[in-house]
Amino acid sequence: MTRKRPNFIVIMTDQHRSDYLGCAGHPFLKTPHIDSLAARGTRFTRFYVSSPVCMPNRATYMTGRLPTVHGARGNGMPLSLQANTFVDLLRSRGYKTSLVGKSHLMTMTDYPAMWKPKIPEGLEAPQGDFAEAEKPWAPDSEYDQENEANWARDPDWKLKLPFYGFERVHLCTGHGDQVSGEYNHWLKKKGRDPAQVTGRKNALPSDVTVPQAWRTAVPEELYPTRYIQDHSIQVLEDYAKTKKDDPFFMMMSFPDPHHPFTPPGKYWNMYSPDQVKLSPNFYARPDDTGGPVDSAIHTHEEKGYDAEKTMAFMKINERQAKEAIALTCGMITMIDDAIGAVLAKLKALGLDEDTVILFTADHGDFLGDKGIALKGPLHLNSIINVPFIWADPAVPAAKTCDAISGTIDISSTVLARAGLAGFYGMQGRSLLQEVASGKDHGTGMHLVDEESQRSSFGYPVPVKLRTMVSGDWRMTLYEHAPHAELYNLKNDPDENHNLWNHPDHQKTKTELLERMVRASIHALDASPAPRRRA
Repeated sequence: MTRKRPNFIVIMTDQHRSDYLGCAGHPFLKTPHIDSLAARGTRFTRFYVSSPVCMPNRATYMTGRLPTVHGARGNGMPLSLQANTFVDLLRSRGYKTSLVGKSHLMTMTDYPAMWKPKIPEGLEAPQGDFAEAEKPWAPDSEYDQENEANWARDPDWKLKLPFYGFERVHLCTGHGDQVSGEYNHWLKKKGRDPAQVTGRKNALPSDVTVPQAWRTAVPEELYPTRYIQDHSIQVLEDYAKTKKDDPFFMMMSFPDPHHPFTPPGKYWNMYSPDQVKLSPNFYARPDDTGGPVDSAIHTHEEKGYDAEKTMAFMKINERQAKEAIALTCGMITMIDDAIGAVLAKLKALGLDEDTVILFTADHGDFLGDKGIALKGPLHLNSIINVPFIWADPAVPAAKTCDAISGTIDISSTVLARAGLAGFYGMQGRSLLQEVASGKDHGTGMHLVDEESQRSSFGYPVPVKLRTMVSGDWRMTLYEHAPHAELYNLKNDPDENHNLWNHPDHQKTKTELLERMVRASIHALDASPAPRRRA
């Protein structure tokens, strides 16, 4: 008999586009364990991020609120410790809560910001607590807990718990074999000095040419993915020893398949670049000369960017694209194997019939689309559309669902399944009706925001843009930029024909603009609720 309050495991990958799963039709990638979740659950095909950047979208996942509302609008802007999360709510109602892997709700490095507010010439700048619109939430040190420098300096460094609702945390920061945090402490306890086995300087020989890729010297059993596997199993074993009536919520958050491309051991050459057949989308360019893709590549190259360090718009040739795809597939299959081990342990402990499992990612990767890789302020489908699978042993489910939905809906869905209402100000909706029917019971549209510290398109930072996916259409507006985008995703799935200025689509553009404005008004923060009438 299944308990009324189920356990939950949320599995999140990093920089993983929706079509890179076996169950999503990838031509050669093997993900049998993730596919098994889809086979017994519901796979959403039109599931979108609220921002195609780590920190803001992860903060949306935790709060059910848009980046412009929860305040973590871009990387480098931490989620307020005053913010309520759905994990807080679960914990308040008796759930045991744990995070294994990547959090990224705070900044992870010591790097200074890429831009600072400008003070008008001749005016005195506000000082101290008066520099921002709100007085500081807490000392800077409170928002420096994920900084990898702390973990490097102090072998006993720990997060202050509970951490955004998580009462147990095994933290990973960074990506590929550059992961730090508690993982580094664990690696040292295993007898390996990270300085001697990680990074390009310690890499094994290879003939790979794509930037930000090397054959790591870290063995499979000590790679971050295996760390998350082993610690997730330990958490489950500990939970199994406690009272059966105490439900748990565990998040497994993998730093892969985000670059650098460093799958270890057999996963390095599990897939060959020679078996990759590039999509026509690799060679395609939008037909509007001077559009956002060409503009992004041109201005990026003009600035003389370093392909080995860039986080955005890495231009790649055919061979490099094939290598990046093959290595990404190796990282994903290693994650799939880790998931398989955790699923097997869940069953061995007798917890599988009481546990709802979710699989998703924080954003996608261009991976060759338009001849570029990584990410950036171009809201192609490969960046904003991510996997989402809901596998619930107690609820009959549709096999697939094409409802327009997204990261913002996860928290409300988990809370509803636990029999809990969300806090006032949550903006997502429960997807339980979609899981059951496979049909869209929402508004049929989704907003995506992005704010970056990086310069793109040759105009002043920060880059700001907003996208609306509505029915068959994707519309994107940029602040300051001379271009905008309008694509019919049904007729033009590769997003090559920008219809923004097309005379036959001006009525559609006007209707979509009105819908975006109304959706933006609806998205204004409702919290806090009024206390009294004036």
